[in-house]
Formats: sequence, C-alpha cells, structure tokens
Amino acid sequence: MANPTGQQFEIVRGNARAVVTEIGAGLRAFEISGVPYLETFAVDERPPKGAGQILLPWPNRTKDARWTHQGAEQRLEVTEEARGNAIHGLTRHREWTLVEHAESSITFEIEVPVQQGWPVPLLARTTYELAPRELTITHEVRNEGESAIGVGVGAHPYFRIGEVPTDQLTLTLPATRVRPYVAEQQLPYADEQDTDGTEYDFRDGRLLAAVDLDTAFGGLVPGEDGRFHHVLSAGERNLDVWAGPDFKWVQVFTPADLVGRGRAIAIEPMTCPADALNSGTDLIDLEPGSSWSGSWGIRVHA
Repeated sequence: MANPTGQQFEIVRGNARAVVTEIGAGLRAFEISGVPYLETFAVDERPPKGAGQILLPWPNRTKDARWTHQGAEQRLEVTEEARGNAIHGLTRHREWTLVEHAESSITFEIEVPVQQGWPVPLLARTTYELAPRELTITHEVRNEGESAIGVGVGAHPYFRIGEVPTDQLTLTLPATRVRPYVAEQQLPYADEQDTDGTEYDFRDGRLLAAVDLDTAFGGLVPGEDGRFHHVLSAGERNLDVWAGPDFKWVQVFTPADLVGRGRAIAIEPMTCPADALNSGTDLIDLEPGSSWSGSWGIRVHA
C-alpha cells in the first residue's frame, strides 16, 4: 500500500533535521540532536487531526461550505460532515510538485484550479529552510485568474519539547483578543472578546494542565522584531513559534487523544480566523497576477 503522505523528503542543517511530505507538503518531523519538537506520525499513517498540514486557500472552517464571490454563491465540498462545513482548504490531501531540494531546504508548489466552490485559479509555493536551531516556513500565493479574490493561509503543527508531558508545558501567547469555542454551534466560535482578566489570557504564561482549548486568538502584540511569538516552555527550554505580521491569528488546540501522544497541543499560525471567506476578516486580497508571501517558523532556545 502506498504511503498516505507520499514520498518523504529529509532536510538537515548541523544537528537539526526535518521531514516534509509529498502529499500536502506537510511537516512530519522536526528535531534537534535527536530531540523531537514536533508531534510526528508513522510513514504508513495519515496525519492525525491534520498534524503538520498546510491550510490554504483558507484555514479552519467555512460555515455550511458556502460563501459568496463577487455576488455569486460558491458551494464548497463539505469536508466536515458532522457540522456541514468545509474545513482547512483545498490542498492538504493533494500531491505537491517538488521544485527544489537542497541539503537544508526544500520547495514545493501546487496549482489550485477553478473547481467546485473555488472560482479563481491560484499557484502556491511553500519553502522549508533549516538553520542550526530553527526552521523557517515561507508561503507564497499568486492569483493566476482574471478576477480578484481573498485568500487565507495557515498551518497545523502539534508541538512538544522532547519527552516532557504536554500538561507540564507552559504556554505564552501575545493575544489580547479571543474567539472561544462553543461546541453546540454549527460554526463553533463565539464573538470576539478581550482576553484581559479571563481564562484566555496567556500573556504571562500558563501551565497547560487542565487547559482545554480549540480557540482562535487575535489582537496579537508583536515583539521588538515585528514578529508574533507563541512560546512553549519546559524549565529553561523554550520553543518559539514565531510568525510574520500577516499571521494575525493563532489557533490553539489541545486534544486529549492525538495518535501516538494522547494529550497534545497544536499552535496554528493563521492569516485569518474561521469563516473568513464569509466575514472577510483579514483575508489577503489578491488582484489578478499579484502575489503574497509570508513566513513563520520554529526556533528552539536551550
């Protein structure tokens, strides 16, 4: 049986190593000196709960799998059947084309053709590049059509710090706004609210024990370098999930049943929140022939 994620590609820089998959151009492994900093999965398995996948041309959910483009209703394929939504874009289960593979970097691209629910063709590229203690991921999207369109980009990595249990990690987020999860809603996110003084305030860091999130955070405050920094800590070891200025949202998901790990944490940089195709919130506007590029990354501090 063929691997569900296709061919596996390794990149190495010093003691840093990453593995990227042909299907979805997803990130399957990231480690330094043999210590894992990303939840992985077996070669013969599908990515559990979207692990490591790229989410485009929208992240998260589109309500009822419907939206409107220039006055015309678009009906996407329902890919979250339990709620009737379209989830996580159009490219995560498709084969990407290898463009370049060097020792410490790799680039894939994919065409997003006109199809059910998506009226404008796109060309997307993703590059993974290793530094000694860091992995940088750069996404590019080009409008190949004849009309403007708004797009979103996200990623779905689950992180760890070696063998430290998830509940013993501390999470710090620079978020001042939040859209909490509301399980009974069809599109399960409540209206945006301030984090100040609430259980969603992670600006000073909080231990993950007893924290249950499937939550979109916004109002991100950049660091002095202009980037947003979402940090997992275990003692003196820090894992910095940084994101460029266009990644104005971060989804944090703490499932209790990730295959191979159990309790886990996803930190998902996103350019827009759920249902942005309908709300328009922070969509990247692409005119015909125009392109966008943005980066995020993972840096380990010992």
